[in-house]
Amino acid sequence: MCDTCGGHAAEAEGHGHPHPHGHAGGHAHTHSARVTVAPATASVLGDNSRLAKGIRAELTQRGILMLNLTSAPGSGKTALLHATLAAEEGGRAAVLVGDLETDRDAARLRGLGAQVLQINTGRGCHLSAAQVSSGLDQLNLEGLEYVFVENVGNMACPSDYDLGEHGRVTLLSLPEGDDKVAKYPGLFAAADVVLLNKIDLANVLPFNEDLLRQDLSRLNTRAPLLRISAVGGQGLDAWWSWLRHCRSRAMQGKTLA
Repeated sequence: MCDTCGGHAAEAEGHGHPHPHGHAGGHAHTHSARVTVAPATASVLGDNSRLAKGIRAELTQRGILMLNLTSAPGSGKTALLHATLAAEEGGRAAVLVGDLETDRDAARLRGLGAQVLQINTGRGCHLSAAQVSSGLDQLNLEGLEYVFVENVGNMACPSDYDLGEHGRVTLLSLPEGDDKVAKYPGLFAAADVVLLNKIDLANVLPFNEDLLRQDLSRLNTRAPLLRISAVGGQGLDAWWSWLRHCRSRAMQGKTLA
């Protein structure tokens, strides 16, 4: 658990400052993503933010767009990444997968040409900048254009932690219900794009999309809402266009909106 929900923040050991990641020629430092317990104090968020700022600056310099994917468990983050890597030539991308236990999501993404690294957090309900920094150390960043961070499935705590990303992608699937934006405002207020996933189920599930849009308009007017089916393929062209547009803006030092 993290300090924002009354537990502990999960921090990777051995990282407290920005430093270079990855090396030409395929060599990369290797650090474990072992979880340690950090005090539940404001200094945790301060240290996290400083490290995140350094990560973002370095990735921008390298021409790499990093996106933080957040959502509830089962919303379709891994399915979206699978479709994205398969269609967008995974060799230009890397994925850091956060889960409490197992490497099942990472295993689903391997074989698509991308570097994929699993980060297990144990009791930690979100990833931190330190864990992402440790993960980046284990990748070869040369030639990459994208790093996708699949955060731990959680609709509360991840919104408080900057991982050094250029933007946040928040998924909501139809089976979760149309009230989640109102119930979890922090997650959606921080989003740079909201993906309404599993739209192929619209004819079999009750879902008030107008209510969803009304709730979102009160929280976040800059993030587009894209209707997609990660498995069926609907709307993915718009998602890929958004990715390319945002990489171009981020590399120019502009906001994603």
